[in-house]
Amino acid sequence: MKIAIASDHAGYRYKELIKSHLAELGHEVTDHGCDSTESCDYPEFIRPAAEAVARGEADRAIVLGGSGNGEAIVANRVRGVRCALCWSVETAELGRRHNNANCLSIGERQVSEELALKIVDAWLTTPFDGGRHQRRIDMIDAV
Repeated sequence: MKIAIASDHAGYRYKELIKSHLAELGHEVTDHGCDSTESCDYPEFIRPAAEAVARGEADRAIVLGGSGNGEAIVANRVRGVRCALCWSVETAELGRRHNNANCLSIGERQVSEELALKIVDAWLTTPFDGGRHQRRIDMIDAV
């Protein structure tokens, strides 16, 4: 799977951890930054990762920050991107099953490294349920 990844300074450490994890799993990862823990403006990095999904250059995106809120907001401004802010395996699974989330947002200050990797794995492997959920996604796409 082709995965775009991006973070701000507060999510940089987990971005690097998750990037390595994805490579070990055999995924093709494109890093859209940032490149350090120095303070930066997250929209500058999150938007290109989300746009890669919208253009079909990436199958999915993972965005990271301190809380993950701002990153999810930016990603969700890009038409065709459905970004789920996840803090548990269950929220990641539901984001995929019910919302066909093609973007995952995680807050580095909210979850442990171990949990972050479990969230990523659940999000990568959980299928979309379709059915009534597709009807709702169609409604979202019409907004």
